[in-house]
Amino acid sequence: MAQEIERKFLVQGNFKQSATKQTRITQGYLSSVPERTVRVRVKGDKGFITVKGIGSASGASRYEWEKEISVAEANELMAICEPGVIDKTRFLVPNGNHMFEVDEFYGDNEGLVVAEIELSSEDESFGKPSWLGEEVTGDKRFYNAMLMKNPFKSW
Repeated sequence: MAQEIERKFLVQGNFKQSATKQTRITQGYLSSVPERTVRVRVKGDKGFITVKGIGSASGASRYEWEKEISVAEANELMAICEPGVIDKTRFLVPNGNHMFEVDEFYGDNEGLVVAEIELSSEDESFGKPSWLGEEVTGDKRFYNAMLMKNPFKSW
């Protein structure tokens, strides 16, 4: 079983000058129940379908399975997704031996900027850049599936 381990932080400050790549992402959910979210995503010129399981007690790790599909297939599936869409730009920001994925949200989540870092274990250490703010790992409000249902603008 594939296990994803990541920690999530709010972003405060300028990270963009350190970004090495940026990609526009739109995504919807065929299922957004916490036990098994099924996400459909168009990331740049590629499509993906992803299944995520329920998170650990800390919220840092959970089952994840992902498969690349065509953009045409992703768009077909997006048409039958639950109401709401996540629209964001993902910036890749290297930091030491790690890579932060920083998501800048649009639409109903405008103003929200979140950084994630994937780790090999929940207690792996990593450098924290100056623009990294409060940790929100495990705070369900910041899960994309929840941002679709309860967007940042309504908090």
